[in-house]
Amino acid sequence: MQALPESIRPSAAIVLVSNGPGELSTWVRPLAQRLHRQIPLRPEVPTAACSLKLLLVPCPNGTGQEHRAAAAWGLFERIVPARQFWSLLLRPKRFGPWPRQGLVVFLGGDQFWTVLLSARLGYRHLTYAEWVARWPRWNDRIAAMGPLAADQLAPRWASRCTVVGDLMADLSESARSEAPLPAGEWLALLPGSKRAKLRVGMPFLLETADRLAALRPGCRFLLPLAPTTAVEELLNQAGPANPIARTYRSGQPRLLAPDLLETPAGTTIRLVRENPAYGSLSQCSLALTTVGANTAELAALGVPMLVLVPTQHLHVMQAWDGLAGMLGRLPLLRWLFGVLITAWRLRHRGFLASPNIAAGRLVVPERVGAITPEAIAAEAADWLAAPERLEQMRADLRSLRGQPGAVASLASLVQELLPPELSASDLNIPN
Repeated sequence: MQALPESIRPSAAIVLVSNGPGELSTWVRPLAQRLHRQIPLRPEVPTAACSLKLLLVPCPNGTGQEHRAAAAWGLFERIVPARQFWSLLLRPKRFGPWPRQGLVVFLGGDQFWTVLLSARLGYRHLTYAEWVARWPRWNDRIAAMGPLAADQLAPRWASRCTVVGDLMADLSESARSEAPLPAGEWLALLPGSKRAKLRVGMPFLLETADRLAALRPGCRFLLPLAPTTAVEELLNQAGPANPIARTYRSGQPRLLAPDLLETPAGTTIRLVRENPAYGSLSQCSLALTTVGANTAELAALGVPMLVLVPTQHLHVMQAWDGLAGMLGRLPLLRWLFGVLITAWRLRHRGFLASPNIAAGRLVVPERVGAITPEAIAAEAADWLAAPERLEQMRADLRSLRGQPGAVASLASLVQELLPPELSASDLNIPN
């Protein structure tokens, strides 16, 4: 890569650090868009004094395809995939040149990676703390989602913390009016984006959809396609190549059109390729979802949900990290690890869905155990037949969302931490 002349190199950099597809859609993208509106940044302003970069970090919740999804947004001068994180940490000039001054912003993953990165680059450090700030000593500032994270800080670090609110609260209020769906009772299917989740989620939800369609013939289904997941992967995980699929009645669906699946039983499922799919999701009466960042997205949109964890299949999970992850991939130990983790999870699980964790109570149902598509379809039908119950769940979710403005508040903190020699005129600070 040919180095830029010194006269036109950026004098500072903002490095957003994240991991999985959920954090990219709900935290990284809104903040990056806000920063571009608030500050002249490369690549949108090629001569700007500051550049915006994205670094993806190793994480068992990542898919390895996040960098491709983020590249399509056109918001970052450089994107470093997770597989290159250690190489960057050891030899950052291979991914440079890097400005001498800058800011590292934690937006998902392990907070320690941003501690290492900010120290290696000599940049300032800002952490968005959803539940806890783990390394306050090495943070210049901490942006807390709420009092839960702020109150856990020792008094000596309290002055570094600002409560900005929930970034999810800024999901567009106009989402419901975007790309209106055809009339009908829509139900969203969210099997996950990682391969381990899709192996369970696809056959389970396809059979559930078949059964629910028989109970409520007017019900219509949509499935948001994660930017890191291909349609071919969905079909593969619902077919004979997936041993779990053989235990379900749904069978492998066929692709009727680029955005339409049909199960062997005749149930049609609309694929939503827009990302994020807030417009379509916000029009759904109910969602059937696995655990993950998608529960926070649905909560922010006020979409009622049933959160599903079929523990009879945890023995196939290969997404653990550390020693457990390596041992769990050994054929002879995989089944044993699944049994042990299942027993431990059932005994010590606590809340799994984001809105339940935030509220400290059961706002949305969590169905954990040897659940069946038949039982979930019956429960979903009961919910859909009781719109007043759905509206109450929707109201509870909205009450947790908080006031909009978190993205703007976080962007202001970013701006405050940029080098002082970047003048107000350079940054075009709005009134």
